[in-house]
Amino acid sequence: MSLLKTPFHAAHVRAGAKMTGFAGCEMPVQYAGILKEHAAVRGNVGLFDVSHMGEFLVEGPQALDLVQAVTINDASVLTPGRAQYSALCHGHGGIVDDLLVYRLSEDRWMLVVNASNIAKDFEHIRSHNRFDARLTDISAHTCLLAVQGPAAPALLQRFTDVVLADIPYYHFRTGRFMGMEDVVLSATGYTGEAGFELYFPASAGDPIAVWDALVAAGAEPCGLGARDALRLEMGFALYGNDIDDGTHPLEAGLGWITKLQKGPFVGREALVAAKEAGIARKLVGFVTEEARAIPRPGYALQAEDGTDIGTVTSGGPSVTTGTGIGLGYVAAAHAAEGTAIRVVIRNQAVPARVVKPPFIKKR
Repeated sequence: MSLLKTPFHAAHVRAGAKMTGFAGCEMPVQYAGILKEHAAVRGNVGLFDVSHMGEFLVEGPQALDLVQAVTINDASVLTPGRAQYSALCHGHGGIVDDLLVYRLSEDRWMLVVNASNIAKDFEHIRSHNRFDARLTDISAHTCLLAVQGPAAPALLQRFTDVVLADIPYYHFRTGRFMGMEDVVLSATGYTGEAGFELYFPASAGDPIAVWDALVAAGAEPCGLGARDALRLEMGFALYGNDIDDGTHPLEAGLGWITKLQKGPFVGREALVAAKEAGIARKLVGFVTEEARAIPRPGYALQAEDGTDIGTVTSGGPSVTTGTGIGLGYVAAAHAAEGTAIRVVIRNQAVPARVVKPPFIKKR
């Protein structure tokens, strides 16, 4: 089956990006190199094409009821112009996907889901729609750019009359951007840096012209490689690695978005039972004691006595600190911050310690 292409594909090819298939779409892994792109986001501004992500509209008199029924966070606290991080769960408590929930207006919502889960998520939500609410998949027609880094707000301000400084974290405004109307400017991201995500229909303007203007203004094109390195430094979970259908939010460190008291939602009973039984394993962050010891997904985690206690789910070098960092599930008895553990790298147990992400200091 041929890979899908985002509206910015021609710009990636023209720039000589290394392309790869990801979630059924041909995407850039890197341009000038992961190190340079990572440095641009941490020190200046980077530009990511993330149009492979999925977007669903939920509209109608009972749109909130549907959103509440399928997500674990409490969407009722959102007013138009606010967003929240949430998740979808199966009845058994496993995570269908993590997502962003946007309240566009009183009865109009946008759900932003992971690229690899678009079809699965849409069917999951549709199967629970017993409400007066319309569910529409607009993924194929939506452009999504992430402009991230300390200089991102100033760069973007040149192209819009929306006052970006007035948009708090996890809030958004809809306005004019580069001549396009009704662009969603969202103060969210996956890098730990300041910046915005821009949503607009591919038909609203010339996507390539938008990309070129941002690059000409100083944004460094960045690929999926830098995006993964940046999110790992922040300790953000990646679906398919750190969370999936077989993990539940409470063991994945997502208890803060699991609002059991809000009322019924898919998976609530299983999560209540899991909480009452006690959490047997927990997702933790860890740092290797030897800088050159780099953990990778699938490596075993051990206690100091050599007992197997878990598995690495995400791992790699921190570009910022130069140390090996990772996420992994360990038995709850070994999950406390500061606990000494070991990572088995090429049949050698390397000392590490449990730390609380992020792995770098927040600005």
